[in-house]
Amino acid sequence: MLKNLTLTFCILLGLQGLNAQTYASHGMVVSDDAHASQVGVDILKQGGNAIDAAVATAFALAVTLPQAGNIGGGGFLIYMPHHGEVTTVDFREKAPLSASESMFLDAEGVLVPGSNHKGLKTVGVPGTVAGLYLAHHKYGKLPWATLLQPAIDLAEQGVPLSFTLASHAKSIAESDSPEFLKQLFTDQHGRVLGFGDIWKQTELANTLAIIRDQGEDGFYKGKVAQALADYMEANGGLITTKDLENYKAIERKPVKGTYKSYDIYSMPPPSSGGVALVEMMNMMELVDFSNAEFNTTAYFHLLTEVMRRAFADRAEFLGDPDFNYDMPLDRLASKAFAKERMTFLDWNHAGVSDPVKFGQIYDGDNTTHLSVVDKEGSAVSLTYTIEQSYGTGMGCQELGFLLNNEMGDFNPQSGFTDRGWLIGTTPNKIEPGKRMLSSMTPTIVAKEGKPYLVIGSPGGRTIINTVFQTVLAVLEYDMPLQEAIEAVKIHHQWFPDELIYEQGKLSPDLVKALGSMGHQPVSRDQLGRLMGILVNEVLIGASDSSSPDGAALGY
Repeated sequence: MLKNLTLTFCILLGLQGLNAQTYASHGMVVSDDAHASQVGVDILKQGGNAIDAAVATAFALAVTLPQAGNIGGGGFLIYMPHHGEVTTVDFREKAPLSASESMFLDAEGVLVPGSNHKGLKTVGVPGTVAGLYLAHHKYGKLPWATLLQPAIDLAEQGVPLSFTLASHAKSIAESDSPEFLKQLFTDQHGRVLGFGDIWKQTELANTLAIIRDQGEDGFYKGKVAQALADYMEANGGLITTKDLENYKAIERKPVKGTYKSYDIYSMPPPSSGGVALVEMMNMMELVDFSNAEFNTTAYFHLLTEVMRRAFADRAEFLGDPDFNYDMPLDRLASKAFAKERMTFLDWNHAGVSDPVKFGQIYDGDNTTHLSVVDKEGSAVSLTYTIEQSYGTGMGCQELGFLLNNEMGDFNPQSGFTDRGWLIGTTPNKIEPGKRMLSSMTPTIVAKEGKPYLVIGSPGGRTIINTVFQTVLAVLEYDMPLQEAIEAVKIHHQWFPDELIYEQGKLSPDLVKALGSMGHQPVSRDQLGRLMGILVNEVLIGASDSSSPDGAALGY
């Protein structure tokens, strides 16, 4: 496999350059790591379908991308088969059965700063293994063991440590990170590994081998489950063997919208991404784009106001659908509602983020996304996460994988909302067994009933808007995929009332003009890290240049 990978890299470097568009005729995998993308392509070459390749790639990322790839977290998958209905798999983490609405509050009922993102009490019951197993059980072709073996080989035999992970290893070693995380990048003598050193993960390989042999029961029952529960009990965590045994991934109908002649399929609650994306695209369908040329002041003002409205609605209405909240999904995704929301848009002044309504974003920055299209034209868009970079930084040494800190995605102080980051609306309050709201937005756009654009992104606070702007650039502005992915992105989430933009990508005059309209421009390094495939006469894959190890590989 390493030989194939080296050859592929030579081709990319010689002909196109890393992160350039990649072309293929039979199949394509785009992910945040070249090793994982190669695993997925190899599965396609063996006769696997898009589900098989996505499952194998995701398990490989659990080895090679520990800051985000995982078996200790959760996420969402959209599947569009070459014939049949589009479906989704929800494998979002759940609150442990002993979780409570006040678990992160002090004696006065006030949030203890940082308590909902640090330590084992922030770990949600992981869903990744259950989700990938459900997807394969219903829609895969190759044997389960075949899909797990490449990840086991990568963990057992080791891979050269990338420059990115080597820099992480150095920083982690010099920090006050948990001991488990510090040991992740050390050899048997305790030496911190450097760039190019062979990095092996024997304990993780053993855990993956159990999952290979026993399926999802290998994670949620037996040796692995007991070891994880024992570790939790010994170190102040909440997850028990009952939590693990009770966990189930769920197949759900996608959120479906249209934009002109295109169909848009995305993830329903407990992800808010699909509803918000469809709502924003519906609003954009009402726009006369001669008044909002790409990358002008009017364009960014319009995007901001559309985002402001969608994020207010998502926080007011969306949560875990299994907890019987009144979520008017059909209304939120309707053309009539979009027209209503655009009625009072002022083309000259920024809107007001009314504190009577609320908005919040969810998922940490270190989420990851992969896109797959197979030779039959089936497509998968998959996004999963462990919340913040490296999650809690904690894990059972015997098992070898990092644990998420997803409990921080619940509204931590029910009933209390301020103008900053704290949101207290009911649909996303902490409850035992509940899935926390997410902003992950794996998406498939179809044209004439077939996949046209397979897209998604990490980015935590910015995922929905990053995907939205990329989809808009491709569908409305007919932009090449790589150009759409690299185009400047902005983000507004209702509260705090800030217009975030990518540093150095907007001119000072444009930033000043937006400020004069009443917006509050704030710069940051980057927004999102998109992985996409465009299906045209050939397959066109593109990996965001902000992902140093990402790769679009095909055959």
